[in-house]
Amino acid sequence: MLNHALIATLALFGLGGAASADLDTSGRWSEAAVRPVDAPVRSSSPFSLSDAAGGEAPPQAASVDFYPAVGASAGNPAPAAILLHGAGGVSGNREGRYARELAGQGVAVAVIDVFGPRAGGGFIERLMTTTEAMALADAFATLAWLDGRPDVDAGRTALIGFSYGGMSSIYAAYRQVVETYAPPLPFAAHVSFYGPCVARFSDPTTTGAPVLMLWGEQDAIMDPEACGALADDLRAGGSDVTVRRYDARHRWDGASRQWRAPTHIADCRFTVGPDNTVRDDFSALPMVNAATRATILALCANRDGYLIGGDEAVRVRSNADLATFLNPILFPRAAD
Repeated sequence: MLNHALIATLALFGLGGAASADLDTSGRWSEAAVRPVDAPVRSSSPFSLSDAAGGEAPPQAASVDFYPAVGASAGNPAPAAILLHGAGGVSGNREGRYARELAGQGVAVAVIDVFGPRAGGGFIERLMTTTEAMALADAFATLAWLDGRPDVDAGRTALIGFSYGGMSSIYAAYRQVVETYAPPLPFAAHVSFYGPCVARFSDPTTTGAPVLMLWGEQDAIMDPEACGALADDLRAGGSDVTVRRYDARHRWDGASRQWRAPTHIADCRFTVGPDNTVRDDFSALPMVNAATRATILALCANRDGYLIGGDEAVRVRSNADLATFLNPILFPRAAD
């Protein structure tokens, strides 16, 4: 294994160095001084999966920051990770930090801001009008863009999502979703950091890519029973699923400030049908526009709230678990 600290130090001074042979399984990662560049990704804005399937998605320029992998070149293409943010949007101390840490270890990283080019109004309004289907459109469009870069091996790309983005990362593992968006290739792995387990597919068939689910036991937005059922669906559909649980709050890998968010959706239950229609399990209402989305979420939202707060010790542990999961996929030769 290469000395990860040395690689990061070289990157800090702009000296480059060879791409890392794997991710550091100690979990104690250093940030490289990798500057992001704007990625000219052309995406679309389907409100729902059925809109995407029906070709009813208006074109949309995506907002993507690309962090080149240290040591990557056309002769030595790097694996990649695409990061999808949570309901609070892109954060420098979460998505930005992961991007610099991973890039310093030889992984090209694309950080997508799903809200940026679309959202107007306040926090609640953007959650009603900016959907998982839009996040998926951006993710698959970014994967296609990475596939066109000679310094990236897009066949070794992991989709990593946080909370709201974690749900989208799981959705992208289903074959039905991949066939709907028709990217040039599927993701090689899917990671969900504390993504609520509220939606199940009537057809659980997956692409076969492995899935990692991580959540905190102090996080009320995560229903262990629902997440267990979702993991079982994914396994039945053809994916290996790894689950890691920690004594942690929601977003343990973010800012250290602790607070209680006022509402959560852990009690919501949706089913995605074979025609890509998303229905509320309780009312049978289809989620087809912002009004029905707001109505359905209002019916199932829990006002008890959930705890949010960073914990660096837990972050080190989840880094180690992430490295152990991703190494055989992103760096198969090193794993051998």
